[in-house]
Amino acid sequence: MTRSPWRITLSVWHALLLREAVARMFGRRAAAVWLFLEPVAGIAFMLLIFTVLRTRFVGGMDTLLWLSSGLLAFYLFRRTANQGASAVGANLALYTYRQVKPVDTVLTRCVLEGVLMLVIATLVFSVLALVGVPLQLHDPLQVMVSLLGLWLLGVGWGLAVSVAIELVPEVGNLLNLLMMPLMLISGAIFPLSAIPYPWREWLMWNPVAHGIEGVRAGISPYYHHVPELNLNYLLGFALVLVFLGLVLQRRFRSRLVSL
Repeated sequence: MTRSPWRITLSVWHALLLREAVARMFGRRAAAVWLFLEPVAGIAFMLLIFTVLRTRFVGGMDTLLWLSSGLLAFYLFRRTANQGASAVGANLALYTYRQVKPVDTVLTRCVLEGVLMLVIATLVFSVLALVGVPLQLHDPLQVMVSLLGLWLLGVGWGLAVSVAIELVPEVGNLLNLLMMPLMLISGAIFPLSAIPYPWREWLMWNPVAHGIEGVRAGISPYYHHVPELNLNYLLGFALVLVFLGLVLQRRFRSRLVSL
């Protein structure tokens, strides 16, 4: 029986998703544990710093909840972007099958990373609720839209950068160096509301900052988010980046397969 192109694509995505899930969860010793420990360790380290500074609230929000939501939101973007960016080079052997395209490997990695981060976030917030941290969703829709925007931003980054680093490998090292400064200027570990105008307005050109602020504002009704918060900007930027990434994948598909 002849299968339609969409049936073939869905079969490829299903197979790649299972392959990536097994590799991520069981590819090395205690891989599943490290997936959880990485964000937890980051939150614990920053909480230690804020504890030393005797800071109980940031922007009207409990410090632990503020840190957890900001860092997990940033990790959603960063891990999706990094996994997507390295997908093409990590699956070169699969391109001998004509049904598998480079874009398939990027998209399946991004989907898997998004699911894993949602599971990790659920576990982290469950632990916070058990230890008595006041947790409520003031605006669940805003939280979901913000997380979707951050994930789409990571997908677009992965699609575009995966092409760039295969054509010019040095680009990968440069872009990896940008992740730490990006975390700082996105407000993951530093309140953007403390930055005076007009410098804050310049920082809000960064779409990741809108996603992180949107998540926090959706969780707590008492959080004093920056007035420049605009989720339409985040979603628009993310969709443009996804479109650009898809165009690059289409344009250089032949070169990526032959590398």
